[in-house]
Amino acid sequence: MSELTIKEFFNAALEAAIEVDPRGKKVVLDILLKVKKDYEKITDEKKKKYFDLESLKNPYADSRILYGDTNKKVSKVICGIDLGVGELTLTDRLNEKGHNIDFAIAHHPEGHAQANFYDVMNMQAEIIESYGVPINKAESVTRKRMKEVEFSVSPSNHMRATDAAKLLDIAYACMHTFADNHVESYLLNVMKEKSPKTVSDILSIIGDIEEYEMASQNNNPPKVFVGNEKNRAGKIMVDMTGGTTPDVEAMTHLANAGVGTIIVMHLPEAHRKECEKHHVNVVCAGHIASDSLGLNLMFKAIREKTKKSFEVVACSGLLYIER
Repeated sequence: MSELTIKEFFNAALEAAIEVDPRGKKVVLDILLKVKKDYEKITDEKKKKYFDLESLKNPYADSRILYGDTNKKVSKVICGIDLGVGELTLTDRLNEKGHNIDFAIAHHPEGHAQANFYDVMNMQAEIIESYGVPINKAESVTRKRMKEVEFSVSPSNHMRATDAAKLLDIAYACMHTFADNHVESYLLNVMKEKSPKTVSDILSIIGDIEEYEMASQNNNPPKVFVGNEKNRAGKIMVDMTGGTTPDVEAMTHLANAGVGTIIVMHLPEAHRKECEKHHVNVVCAGHIASDSLGLNLMFKAIREKTKKSFEVVACSGLLYIER
């Protein structure tokens, strides 16, 4: 069986992410068309010079190839939830020992994909709207939160890990929303299929998924953050994609729209209190387990799309199983 190139690997991941985007494929393609039209209208040469050309085909600012020859063949990748300088050094060390790793993949954004990853948060508006919140309110709270995140990431040393990848000559990428779309779609489908009636039912359903079972063995099981296991679930929202946590005000709007339970990866204390105030149950499935599920589903989709195989070396928290 012939090997994938990095370009083929990445493009298959992108295509799969668009197909499971919770907004629907048509919405994503319409957004890409608008980006293309906006780019064609740019007359300022400096603006054109700094335009992210990748955004013409890839709507997820937090998922990018950061370094490496895209025509390089891939038979073995190393992947971690956070894959930075330390893990890149580990990769180099493993290759010294003969492991022949071709491609390093971070889940969380790094490099230039970290610098403006907040742009992907635009998708939160349509997701929040899909649960019954008017789009004007959904857009307003999303834009407010995007500004907060933009200011918080602005002082970061974005290129630190990418510089290390260049010095070590290790092909390097990050695939954040690429994977998060998969876990949200998967859990939404599971909830629709199983139709849990209570919070306890939700915990049981999530707990039976292999990645969450593995996390439970590490003392990090799914938990009830707000509410009681005996509470009825009501309308269920799965919040697993869109870059990061929505604005705290979104919790109020979702409650007013009739959402009874939110399933999350993680939740800040202010959001937890707001949900408590509005009697919205919160089930925290777990951050690392959810990220792992998303990555495992992404790898499965790449294999199915390309009909090619590759080995995955798991590190930095990834709970890897070949699905």
